[in-house]
Amino acid sequence: MGASLSRGRPNKGQSKKSKGAVAPVAWPVPPSPMQQTTFKWRIDGFSSLLDKDEGWIQSSVFEISGINWYLKLNPRDRKSGDKSEYVSLRLRLDDCSLRSDTVVESSFKFLIYDQSYGKHYEHQVSHTFQTESTSSGTSCMIPLSTLKEQSSGFLVGNSCVFVVEFIKVVTSKANDTIETLFVQKTNNTFSDPDVYTWNIEDFFALKSRDYSPNFEISGHKWYITIKPSGAGDNGNFLSLTLNMKKPHTLPQNRAILVEFSICIKDQETGKHKKRTGRCQFGENSTKWGWSKFITLENFKDPSYGYLVKTKCCIEVEVAIIGSSKMEPIAGSSKME
Repeated sequence: MGASLSRGRPNKGQSKKSKGAVAPVAWPVPPSPMQQTTFKWRIDGFSSLLDKDEGWIQSSVFEISGINWYLKLNPRDRKSGDKSEYVSLRLRLDDCSLRSDTVVESSFKFLIYDQSYGKHYEHQVSHTFQTESTSSGTSCMIPLSTLKEQSSGFLVGNSCVFVVEFIKVVTSKANDTIETLFVQKTNNTFSDPDVYTWNIEDFFALKSRDYSPNFEISGHKWYITIKPSGAGDNGNFLSLTLNMKKPHTLPQNRAILVEFSICIKDQETGKHKKRTGRCQFGENSTKWGWSKFITLENFKDPSYGYLVKTKCCIEVEVAIIGSSKMEPIAGSSKME
């Protein structure tokens, strides 16, 4: 999460409803062919997701072609000047898995499965990913009203299936993967929200990267990472992330969906700086946060009350609202 640059070159194709299953497309990638791979994300309890506040939700991180990716879904997105609500799907590259000098040329399809008739909604995209451009942009949008129509077959038994099917990418070493995400109903979370407060006595004594003490919420251990001078080239910002201490304690191929907030307390007037996210934590995605949480100029401005002399206070609220399971799918086709 957090701000990111957009220097890639998305070439958006045309959206359409295909007739039947999508056949593998042979697309040679010199110097060696790749195995076409697909990530399927099934969300059970989709109506419960609509009951949550507006915003994006992330899938677990999955690996294709030696690169880590994840999907982002906004079930209540809007277009400028349009009052209608849309379901939006994006593909993001986890820049931690990519060298700064690497460019990934890719072509892929977004699909929303018609579970009744096999007439899937699809949208093909070509995009160049690099560390400065890790998002495909909002490349797949369908009206929420269309998705909810019974005749569409997209929402069956309160379950939806969202898919990204890779056609072209530099390398591939993973078979197809499917993830099932279960979202709890509103006011019925896996765990009640709990709060941890980190009181920093001397902000100026922090290292370039520093950590809070470990704390336990909902049976899992966590800690906060702070970068007083930002991450990477974001030297004018304060960076804050929430980290899971021991993700290996989760069952294999499992992740938890966490609704969390990070807050810098205003110690003078109570007008706190707060950011909220809903992300999945697991073995391949142990931390989420904001590389540009707040500008250092505003953080250090005495009128805001975030930094009083040398003291500041950071508060984290965590609640587990769902879980997911990822399973390999047998019978992946190979590109020739």
